Amino acid sequence: MEDALSELGEYIALKLGEALDGYNVAFGELTLEAKPDAILNVMRTLRDDPRCQFISIIDVCGVDYPERAQRFDVVYHLLSPQQNLRIRVRAVTDEVTPVPSITGVFPGADWFEREAYDLYGILFSGHHDLRRILTDYGFDGHPLRKDFPLTGFVEVRYDEERKRVVYEPVKLAQEFRNFDYLSPWEGTDYVLPGDEKAKQ
Repeated sequence: MEDALSELGEYIALKLGEALDGYNVAFGELTLEAKPDAILNVMRTLRDDPRCQFISIIDVCGVDYPERAQRFDVVYHLLSPQQNLRIRVRAVTDEVTPVPSITGVFPGADWFEREAYDLYGILFSGHHDLRRILTDYGFDGHPLRKDFPLTGFVEVRYDEERKRVVYEPVKLAQEFRNFDYLSPWEGTDYVLPGDEKAKQ
């Protein structure tokens, strides 16, 4: 399998030339490193070339590396039922540089790109309807970024009386508790309610 993937990677690299920054085979998977501005050419070639025939898009997702200048990886997963192979294509971008939308090549990428935009803030040029898909329209920020705060001061819920989404200050249902994190096999020094007989 590794040999077949290496051979396919070499063939694609020769065919696409400058459109790729390279490829590698690891853990039984072929990954192509595509230049963002050439992603449409890469996707058309993978779909239309008789030796590839990656006609099915499985996923488009983002990965955040905030320490890098180009902090986002846009990762595409494709399937070739004819070849019985999967392939990964990766392109890098930053917060302001859009990646060309592949919805013209794979219409099924529509909602995947919207999800990457909503959750990471990755921009896709040429997308016909690039708007939030999972968070509310007035939502501030992108929740899957590594620098997104884990706690906030506002909670969002649907109000049945108002028939709309409302924002309210966070209300904690219980007070903050301290845990001793001891091993449950060692037990605690204090008696838990209901365990009075256990410590005799």
